[in-house]
Amino acid sequence: MKNIKFILVLIFCFNIYNLGAQDLAEKDSDSLKVRNIFLKSSVIPLSMITLGIVANNSQFEKDLRYDIRAKVGNDFQFVIDDYFQLVPIAEMYIADALGVKAKNHWFDQSKYLFISNVISASITQGLKRITLKKRPDNSTNDSFPSGHTTFSFTNASVLMHEFRDSSPVLAYSGYLFSTTTATFRMLNDRHWISDVLVGAGIGILATEMVYYLEPLKNFNPFKKNENINLVPMIDQNSKGFYFSYTF
Repeated sequence: MKNIKFILVLIFCFNIYNLGAQDLAEKDSDSLKVRNIFLKSSVIPLSMITLGIVANNSQFEKDLRYDIRAKVGNDFQFVIDDYFQLVPIAEMYIADALGVKAKNHWFDQSKYLFISNVISASITQGLKRITLKKRPDNSTNDSFPSGHTTFSFTNASVLMHEFRDSSPVLAYSGYLFSTTTATFRMLNDRHWISDVLVGAGIGILATEMVYYLEPLKNFNPFKKNENINLVPMIDQNSKGFYFSYTF
C-alpha cells in the first residue's frame, strides 16, 4: 500500500510539472524566468507533502511517536508552539516599523499574508474533515494535516519573500520558529510526523502560489501615504495591531 501511495504521488507531481512546462513554452523569456523560479521553489514543499503522504499511518511514524514519548514522557506539555507560530508575523511588522527595506508595502504584505493563510488554512481544514485521522493523544479526529504547522510555515514564507533580498537573516529566521512549532506539535503529542510534513508543505506552497500570481496586485489604498503603519501587539490576554500615523 505504501508503494502504491508513493507511485501515485510521483505521478501527480510529474503531471503538475508537465502542465507547468507546457505553459512555459507559450510565454516570453521574462515570464519563463518567473515561472522557472516558481517551479524550483515548489520542489521543496511538494517533496515535503510527498514524504508526509508516504509516512501517513506508516509503522515508521508510529515508532517515531513511541520513541518521542519514551524520551520526553507521556505527560510532557510545553505550549511554546501556540506562540512561536505568530513570531514571523511579528517579525515582519516590527521590521516595517524599524524601516527595514521590504519587497512590498506593508498593506501588500498584509494582503498577501491574509490570502496565503486563507488558501493554506482552507486546504488544511478540508483535509482534516476528509481524513478524520486520530491525533496521537487520541483527543480528536482532526490530526492530518497540522493546522499550527500550516499557519506557522505560511507566515514564515511570507516573511522570507518580503525580506530575502534586503535582510536574509531576518527573512529566513521565520523558518526557525515554524520548525520549532512543528517539532513541539509532535513533542506535545498533538501530531504525527506526517501531519507536520504535509502542513509545512501546504503552507510554503500556498505562499509560493500567492507571490507568483500576485492577486489584487494594484489594490493598495495606502500606497501613496507612507506615514501610516501597523505594528502587531501580542500579549497573554490579547492579540491585535497598533495603528500609527506620522505627521
